[in-house]
Amino acid sequence: MGQFKSIKITPEAIEAINSFQLPEDLSFGKAMAPVMIESNYDNGVWEEFRMVPYQQLTLDPTCKALHYAQEIFEGLKGYFTHSNGPFLFRPEENMRRFNLSAARMAMAEVPEDGFLDGVEAITSYCSQFIPVSSGDSLYIRPFMFATENSLGIKPSEKFKFLIVASPSQAYFKSGSVKVLVENDAVRACPGGVGHAKTGGNYAASLLSMINAKNKGYDQVLWLDAVTKENIEEMSGMNFFAVYGEKLKTPKLTETILNGITRKSIMELAKHLGLEIEETTMKVSELLEDVKSGACSEAFACGTAVIITPIDTLGTGNGDIYKLQHAQGPVAMKLREALLNIQEGTGDDPFGWRKTLKPLS
Repeated sequence: MGQFKSIKITPEAIEAINSFQLPEDLSFGKAMAPVMIESNYDNGVWEEFRMVPYQQLTLDPTCKALHYAQEIFEGLKGYFTHSNGPFLFRPEENMRRFNLSAARMAMAEVPEDGFLDGVEAITSYCSQFIPVSSGDSLYIRPFMFATENSLGIKPSEKFKFLIVASPSQAYFKSGSVKVLVENDAVRACPGGVGHAKTGGNYAASLLSMINAKNKGYDQVLWLDAVTKENIEEMSGMNFFAVYGEKLKTPKLTETILNGITRKSIMELAKHLGLEIEETTMKVSELLEDVKSGACSEAFACGTAVIITPIDTLGTGNGDIYKLQHAQGPVAMKLREALLNIQEGTGDDPFGWRKTLKPLS
């Protein structure tokens, strides 16, 4: 098995890599790397983890994932810019969060070596397909779903784990986004699965996303389900507001995803001399602070979007609040510092960057 002790690299996978041609038009998440990692869980045991050619799956119509939504996923990136790399960024954090999601969704936990070796193997073997412009990457998607076949409502005892990868350009190309505050629908409720990275959380946001786009917005800002006053997160992204030299972000609850980019920004900001405040953020107060200029910037953050400034906050009644600095200097300073670590163009005082050996 070579460098990746827990992963069997099949001859068919090597053949798929050698015959693959990277499309010229990448966008985000559409072009797929020619290989994937797979393993199956049954009778309390994970089978061998293998790298195989990227291929379609065959599922029984009664597969439990299709009926009862036992499914989780992660997202992380591989980088190969300025002839440096490939690099990964804090993959251990993704592995830990993946298994926390698995526990909440009554699913089997994935062995640490299978997850991490799989992520490293697909990145190393696909390094030649990683786009090299700053902000572009190999987007890596580990995921798992229930495969037991039965219409009975009970936790599955069989699962499939996969890792696929997509050579991708930057998620948002406009440089900033317009965000609509969602005052009616809710994404997650206390006691639910809002803190787990499961597909249902994202499905719950899609109708609001359609409504927001119909009004000219790019994203939705979610409020808490109980009072509909407190800011939580955006659809797949965490939220920060900038007050001078202070960053404010909603404190974590069981309805907010513990973002790895969010966590890294807080540590990086402190390192750069900025103050961090995790607090309950009332949307009414934020909008007044934007109006007065006390809050001069706001930004979204996440693995896919990195750090993306917010240009405008809008409300359901048509009020529009323009941020004083749409391309905020604090957001851009943090973005540059984060990318320098991720892409290997700057120092890594935290030990977050993992350097791999390119293979083919």
